[in-house]
Amino acid sequence: MSEETTNIMNLNSISSEGTSKNRKRVGRGIGSGTGKTAGRGHKGQKSRTGGNIRPGFEGGQMPLQMRLPKFGFSSRVNNNFKEVNVKNIEGMTVVNLETLKENKIISKSVKKVKIFGDTAIESKVTVEGINVTKGAKESIEKAGGKIEEIKPKDRVEKKELKNEDADK
Repeated sequence: MSEETTNIMNLNSISSEGTSKNRKRVGRGIGSGTGKTAGRGHKGQKSRTGGNIRPGFEGGQMPLQMRLPKFGFSSRVNNNFKEVNVKNIEGMTVVNLETLKENKIISKSVKKVKIFGDTAIESKVTVEGINVTKGAKESIEKAGGKIEEIKPKDRVEKKELKNEDADK
């Protein structure tokens, strides 16, 4: 084989030709191609120093981002709630807010959790103080686990207190 057909690249044969261009030197006479107005054209806002317009400006026409409708919102009320799939709690013995946070299934800011899904699991899981959907409850109980539900707040007492206040 001749040297022309074998193209072996070695560190000593690498050249830096064509890797960087010389910077454009503007305003250096007619012969340079970018003399006199330095490629800015004649007159107008863009030819002046500091004469630039903000992104999205359309010359006084209503800009596109203002023509399009606003949509959606981020609720500040319910951003501390998360759902967890049953298959994510497999292998855990006790499931409550603290254990879910320790295993990094939910973030530290979460205050309420609901377990959902009807995937069959093998491990016995005890769920404490967390809401569970019907399908998730069935799959946990089939595996031999149990659910200790949250006791609902006594709304009757609140109503009675309101009635007592109204009587006074």
